Amino acid sequence: MFETFSATLSPMLVMFLCMALGFVANKLKLAPENTATVLSKLENYFLVPALILNTFMTYCSVESIKAEYSLILWCLLVLVLAVVIAWPLSGLFSRGGYSREIYKYALTFGNFSFMGNAIVPAILGPEMLYNYMLFILPLNIAVYTGGVIILIPRGEGKNILKSLLNPIFVSIIVGAVLGLVGAKPHIPAFITNTIGNLASCMGPLAMVLTGFVVADYDFGKLLKNTKVYFASLLRLIILPALFVGLLILLGADEIAVIMAFFAFGTPLGLNTVVFPAAYGGDTSTGASMAMISHTLCIVTIPLMFAILKMILA
Repeated sequence: MFETFSATLSPMLVMFLCMALGFVANKLKLAPENTATVLSKLENYFLVPALILNTFMTYCSVESIKAEYSLILWCLLVLVLAVVIAWPLSGLFSRGGYSREIYKYALTFGNFSFMGNAIVPAILGPEMLYNYMLFILPLNIAVYTGGVIILIPRGEGKNILKSLLNPIFVSIIVGAVLGLVGAKPHIPAFITNTIGNLASCMGPLAMVLTGFVVADYDFGKLLKNTKVYFASLLRLIILPALFVGLLILLGADEIAVIMAFFAFGTPLGLNTVVFPAAYGGDTSTGASMAMISHTLCIVTIPLMFAILKMILA
């Protein structure tokens, strides 16, 4: 167990140091004020799509889909359960209004994209990233449909189709097609190398972005929000333990169980900051969630994963 914990802790500490660099860069004014916006656009338009393209066109094939399609079905099952649990649980944090919507989203979705895509290859190896991306496919669709509905305040326009036509989702489709037709060996090396190099930047820059965003807020006030500690406990420990336990009881294979842990045991993401900011809402709750949960996950993910590996052994 200690070996698994140590091996998992190392890449988590790398992520934490990247987040700390972003925090320090903001506090010391080493980068312009619009750095968070620039980094966010780089992530969404170039780095995450590059990671998805590189992974799908390398590993996606008819054989792999036939072998691993059950991952999508297991994720759908857990996602439905997450939604069913999050709706009443959010009422414990806020009785109504937009703040309750923030908690609904946070208790349904972790940072499965930026954080998950970064730590899965670091901990499990790059070959497992394809399995993870297959698993989180329903989560990606849910975030850009139901997630958008939750986070955009009532009365604002909610174009679901436009939300789905985003670089991340489009790159999944394009990458899958390229993989299925076996196009990668026929693509010029300078293009595939460029995509691979961009993909390798995704994880570190995502954590720098997280640290930079959190640094804009009063550190003391963020730490005083006691409700966020409870939400982080649910997000990082209780909910993933529940979902993983359910899959084990239902006889899911080991890969599905591990993918579920990383997808639903990740910290609270930045959408609970980005969306309220875009519509003039209160961003302090989302920022507090991001800072506290991302800090705690440095320990919870290695510890929970070590326990899970021991159970599955």
